Amino acid sequence: MVPDSHFGVDGDLRRYEVLLQLTDLVVRHYDAGELLSRTAECLREVFRLEIAGFSLHDPTKNILRFQVWEGGRVDEPTELPIEDTTAGWVWQNQRPLVFPDVQQEDRFLTCLSVFKKKGIRSFCVLPVTTKQRRIGTLALGSIQGDGYGENDMQLLHGVADLVALALENAEAHREIAELTRRQKAEKFYLQDEIHATFDFGEIVGESPTLKRVLAQVQTVAPSDATVLILGETGTGKELIARAIHRMSSRKEGSFIKLNCAAIPTGLLESELFGHEKGAFTGAISQKIGRLELADKGTLFLDEVGDIPLELQPKLLRVLQDQEFERLGGIRTIKVNLRLIAATNKDLSQSVAAREFRSDLFYRIHVFPVRMPALRDRASDISLLVRYFVQRFARRMNKPIEAIPAEAMRALESWQWPGNVRELENFIERCVIVSDGAVLKVPMAELKAEHQGPHPDSTLESVEREYILRVLRETGGVIAGVQGAAARLGMKRTTLQSRIQKMGITRDEYQN
Repeated sequence: MVPDSHFGVDGDLRRYEVLLQLTDLVVRHYDAGELLSRTAECLREVFRLEIAGFSLHDPTKNILRFQVWEGGRVDEPTELPIEDTTAGWVWQNQRPLVFPDVQQEDRFLTCLSVFKKKGIRSFCVLPVTTKQRRIGTLALGSIQGDGYGENDMQLLHGVADLVALALENAEAHREIAELTRRQKAEKFYLQDEIHATFDFGEIVGESPTLKRVLAQVQTVAPSDATVLILGETGTGKELIARAIHRMSSRKEGSFIKLNCAAIPTGLLESELFGHEKGAFTGAISQKIGRLELADKGTLFLDEVGDIPLELQPKLLRVLQDQEFERLGGIRTIKVNLRLIAATNKDLSQSVAAREFRSDLFYRIHVFPVRMPALRDRASDISLLVRYFVQRFARRMNKPIEAIPAEAMRALESWQWPGNVRELENFIERCVIVSDGAVLKVPMAELKAEHQGPHPDSTLESVEREYILRVLRETGGVIAGVQGAAARLGMKRTTLQSRIQKMGITRDEYQN
């Protein structure tokens, strides 16, 4: 039997039962589509109902996302404009629209034509609103005329209020679930990054210069002092930072790394401090920054000299007060972290050039540790070669057991301007091309590199050849942690300018 929305006591009792059922839905369902389906099924107990729909306002696009229930099935959401739609009018004006006979209406013609084609006679749209905000609308349609009278509006307003609460709860549930997922993903990513790098493992070498550095590490590690690691690109500054963390009282906490040169300037502040939802365009959810992740642990800022000047006062405040606010936030967040910074730049020159704040420089220059270049610890090269050969041979499942003496002498005599990272990459290439028990070293390539510049070469020609060699080794990649700019110790834009000035073409460094 078709329900009659106008009976007396029995009809009122059934309406209260519907409200009780909907109240139960509020606390049990967090999916908008499922909530729409259950709401429609409940309302069919007291109304003749062929179609129902939710529209939810999307503030990022300022549109309504409309989802329809019809014949027991819920369709995928579609986008509706605010202007010239029934849902848009109700959302803007916060008043219901009731159409006793859709066929006689001359308003909202484009919107109502869809319902006319479906044979809908009566139609109503109600605002779905909480005290905090306007969420969207609730729409009901029937093939009977005058299906939603004045006597029905009290019940329907109560239904709309319950739907508003349910949708708000659903959105909060989604945000919490997404935040939890993102936090776990960030943590897992950072832990994977730690394990991947830690496989590079123990610091290899027995030279006096390296031993002096390790002695400094043993001295400073137990304290909470800020450490600034100085040295050329590829010398192993991050390994020293991890060693300090492992030997400190914070070793059970997280070691959080942030490469300041590898992240675009506009995103660096968000990566460091985090942001609240809606803090800027594209901030669709809250983000936990690296400072907060490093609480009770160690924050390692690699390439700290590339931090933009306008961001430096904010970092200084964190180091001094151990507190900050997320972007777009008003709550002060307290942290307890240790800072280890690293750079291949001469920060004192950057201070003199007003590219780096002097107060921040003195704040991070508490205990400087200078990493020696590989050319200054030549006696460690043979140890590093054996270490890398064993490591890559094991990874590639190759039975390499010997290194030719001539090859080892050539490796030890080369200056390695790219330092340990260059040596590592070269040995990996050697292991890849080796197919027997003896390491195959491309001596022609090494000797060609070792020949060095011609005595009559100009400084510009030597620099050009060096830039070309690094570009060949990186496959022409300029930006990024492993890019040519980072290996050369310069900014990406500076390298691009020099490439253009020197007339270096892509054909010269790419096959």
